[in-house]
Amino acid sequence: MLKLDTVVYGNDDDTTSYNQALALFKTYPNLKVIIAPTTVGIAASARAVKDQSLTGKVFVTGLGLPNQMRDYVTGGQSPEFALWNVPNIGYLTIYMLDAIATGKIKGNPGDTFTAGKLGSYTVAQDSSVLLGPPQIFDKTNIANFNY
Repeated sequence: MLKLDTVVYGNDDDTTSYNQALALFKTYPNLKVIIAPTTVGIAASARAVKDQSLTGKVFVTGLGLPNQMRDYVTGGQSPEFALWNVPNIGYLTIYMLDAIATGKIKGNPGDTFTAGKLGSYTVAQDSSVLLGPPQIFDKTNIANFNY
């Protein structure tokens, strides 16, 4: 189980995020994980772990882009992280728009449609359509993604 020590903000700025990670290392010498909700923050934190020779002691995870995180995944600073599956979001969006454009659905809550290989989807009460769980990137699959 993890204990939340603090919340810091990198303001989606590389230098600020990097410096915040360095400050966390100093303030919390037993720090185990940094969870960053932005591509800028996760990459800057992973770089700080690498630069401070903390690989294997402090792990970084959160949301990021595979191209920006590839070296940190293979280097062990960020064994895994997540992001929405960009190709599947586009795929789902085209099927949803086609269903609306062809009159198969109106986009109202409860409307259902099939999105090819992704299967069936239902428009939620707030009129959204959710793709599903995020894509997890790790050593086994990160080479398959180029964005």
